[in-house]
Amino acid sequence: MTVRAGREFLAIPGPTTMPDEVLQAMHRPALDIYSDQMVELTASLLADLTKLFATKGKSYIYIANGHGAWEATLSNVLSRGDKLLVLESGRFAIGWGQAAAAMGAEVEVLKGDWRRAVRPAEVEARLRQDKDHSIKAIVAVQIDTASGAYNDIEAIGKALKSTGHPALFMVDTVASLGCVPFEMDAWGVDVAMSGSQKGLMTPPGLGFVAANDRARDVHRHANLRTPYWDWTEREGSEHYRKYAGTAPVHLLFALRKAIDMLHAEGLENAHLRHRLLGEAVRRAVAVWGEGQVLGFNITEASERSDTVTTVTMNGHDPLALQRFCKEKCGVVLGTGIGDLSGQAFRIAHMGHVNAPMILGTLGVIEVGLNALNIPHGKGGTEAAIEYLGESVAA
Repeated sequence: MTVRAGREFLAIPGPTTMPDEVLQAMHRPALDIYSDQMVELTASLLADLTKLFATKGKSYIYIANGHGAWEATLSNVLSRGDKLLVLESGRFAIGWGQAAAAMGAEVEVLKGDWRRAVRPAEVEARLRQDKDHSIKAIVAVQIDTASGAYNDIEAIGKALKSTGHPALFMVDTVASLGCVPFEMDAWGVDVAMSGSQKGLMTPPGLGFVAANDRARDVHRHANLRTPYWDWTEREGSEHYRKYAGTAPVHLLFALRKAIDMLHAEGLENAHLRHRLLGEAVRRAVAVWGEGQVLGFNITEASERSDTVTTVTMNGHDPLALQRFCKEKCGVVLGTGIGDLSGQAFRIAHMGHVNAPMILGTLGVIEVGLNALNIPHGKGGTEAAIEYLGESVAA
């Protein structure tokens, strides 16, 4: 028996569910890539990305996923042998550091753990120890999609500024841009990067980077620069140089429609929607956790993200629950990855997501918990419904 007929729903943290309007935007002939229409499309997207990053700096579009955007940031500001400080709060800042090491940088990890966000005081203390300023750049993620941690980028930026240390501050916003507030200039971020397939509701394949004047000054002397990623090459007068060749026309059509949808909703309302739906998920998980099997991976409530919740399972197989939800009910949950492989599942609540999607996902999880006889507190979905009923104005 199955109740999964119909459209399968992705509750994974990327690629997220794409709006029908975004899919339809791609279903059209390609543009003449030398036309004024193509130039105008690129200019409008770069201007809107700059606004999303909240910077007066320059933005760049790459035909790449987030890992490519990592390489774009590193190659443009680092020289071989430069030291990079990685702020650990899960998997993805570590992955960024591993990419830097493979490119020839020296990498130091400021040890954290997978159950807490970065502690700004520890960042400040490490930078004050670096008397000779051997650390050239610092990397952090705003939201780690493996652990579910939300890092307070504003507080980390203030900690960095208080030391007077000249290191560049670089931030991964792949799981946060368009979903939660991000203020690149106001928070002291020099370089930010993101991807298309999460909060920006576009198919995987586009990476974005924004850089301020300080980063672009460092860029002039960086010796890890390569032609494809190079900011200087992409600032050439010929339009094709914006993409280092042929433009990804149909992905740009999709991105234009997705950003237009964010404009129509209003960015502040998009942030509020994510905050409300994220808290609804947390209310459900808190109730389920009363059964002593399920729990939050992130121990501090204030450090849990509004885009993904990582749920640990003690003594039961999360893969069995994931299989049931997918094969019997048509909901695809995120798997535990890295240090949480086989120990957790993840519920994404980012991008093109609304109340019925979230409440349906929570309901299916509760069906699975019941069907598999996994101990849990009863009424998690009801707690989410009650919270939204109290919080969404009539």
